[in-house]
Amino acid sequence: MTVNIIGAGLAGLSAALTLAKLNIACNLVSLQPSERAQSVLAAGGINGALDTMGENDTVREHISDTMRAGGYISDEGAVTDIAEHAPDIIRELAGLGVPFHSEGSRLILRNFGGQKKKRTAFAKSSTGRMIMTALIDEARKYEANGIIRRYAHHEFIKLIQKEAVCCGAWIRDTYAAGEQTPICLLGPVILAVGGMNGIFPEMTTGTTANSGDAVAAVFRQGVMLSNLEMIQYHPTTIAIAGKRCLISEAARGEGGRLYIRRNHEKWYFMEDRYPELGNLMPRDVVSKEMDFCLRNTECEPPVYLDMTGISKEIWKSRLSDLRDELIYYLSIDPAKSPIPVSPGIHYFMGGIDVDRSHATGMPGLFAAGECCSQYHGANRLGGNSLLGAIYGGKRAALSTAEYVSSGGAEEILYQHAYHEAQNSLKDMEHVSSGLAVSEKLKNKIRDILSGAMGIVRNEKSLEKALYELNELEGEDLTEREQNRVLLARAILLSAIHRRESRGAHFREDYPAQDPKYQGLVTALFDGKQIKVGLKQSTIGAEGHK
Repeated sequence: MTVNIIGAGLAGLSAALTLAKLNIACNLVSLQPSERAQSVLAAGGINGALDTMGENDTVREHISDTMRAGGYISDEGAVTDIAEHAPDIIRELAGLGVPFHSEGSRLILRNFGGQKKKRTAFAKSSTGRMIMTALIDEARKYEANGIIRRYAHHEFIKLIQKEAVCCGAWIRDTYAAGEQTPICLLGPVILAVGGMNGIFPEMTTGTTANSGDAVAAVFRQGVMLSNLEMIQYHPTTIAIAGKRCLISEAARGEGGRLYIRRNHEKWYFMEDRYPELGNLMPRDVVSKEMDFCLRNTECEPPVYLDMTGISKEIWKSRLSDLRDELIYYLSIDPAKSPIPVSPGIHYFMGGIDVDRSHATGMPGLFAAGECCSQYHGANRLGGNSLLGAIYGGKRAALSTAEYVSSGGAEEILYQHAYHEAQNSLKDMEHVSSGLAVSEKLKNKIRDILSGAMGIVRNEKSLEKALYELNELEGEDLTEREQNRVLLARAILLSAIHRRESRGAHFREDYPAQDPKYQGLVTALFDGKQIKVGLKQSTIGAEGHK
């Protein structure tokens, strides 16, 4: 039985390589080549308690930092899994040729936000690109013998279902001219389609090729989502054409300092308010503090990131690519002048709801990477995204392999699904028209959501946004546009349901954290309406100690 992996970024490649090493064939479907996946843009590094810096770092501390930053709503068992495997994953990547910064045989780790110990392995500020290059090269060995089969420039349409079981996926070739008959791929499915950047065009650091359409499509088909209200704003971004450009947290890890002018004098507000971690507080905290400063009538916008105190040696050996990027986009040398920065949407902690094994509630369907809700809770630590994608892809693949070896769905179910799929081809002939999303609608959804789902939220603006979305449903929308509106409604309903402030979700009308919301807000579409609930966290009150 062939496994179908949708997405060829870090999570998808990790899943494909894991299956290939088990001699299980897989189809690797992606809209863009792996070289252009979102994972390539990951800058700062990958976390693992290797303790090479003599600070007595431990896996337990990695778990504790991850849980604390995430507001204690993550599955602690899943967080334990990822932290325990992190050191071996980094060593394995180094063995594949990833050029992590080192001195002799010792990996050098840097500081990253929300962590007191140096725990982040890095390759200058291009860690994602270096890891992706190594995994792409490794995958080519298996592509050559056919065990990994690529479907480049193909996009996911929807799942093939039979008796509430995922039996495969419909995909189509986006390069083919004219209307093309969709392709039916039977077998278990692993979704590794990245975050929902396309819901917020021009506001995210990520590529809008990660449109959120695959998540929206499976949501309409009855797959549960969770944690949708938890959207991470990275504090240090700059506006460039069509998106936000990230200034990696590595800059603050190496000594960059945030300030704003208050009463005409520089105020290093993070160091003043949080003397222990200062500029390396978790991203949700830094972004909120920036927002509060900008609302302060004593302060003069913008906020600046001052990197002029970083030594020439650090710029040369660790941050040269970041310096080149800023000179290119802003014509400002960060080694000589502060950089004006503002928060931008960077990561979606929510997505497809999965268990510890990365299985969804639908048999035969698994998910990994940013498209699923796992590990990060209310706020993701920098350095945990690359780790989550690699380990998540591997874990999803192992779970899929177990599903296949145990028989998975009965063969007769696949046969019935195949015959029904063939019979429905006539209805799928003009599928392209249903996959269109107009720029006008994209921008409407963006504007509605951005007015309510910013760094600071309240009931009135959320309800107003929900009303405006409901008005869109009266328009003549394609199927994909309907899916986007449905997903946007689920995001708003999740934010309304969580009447507290926790991590990336700050409600000015409910500014305190409420223990009764210690868990993930879930959203399920039953074919008629979105049902929102709460899945309690597995960690008890002792986890807060």
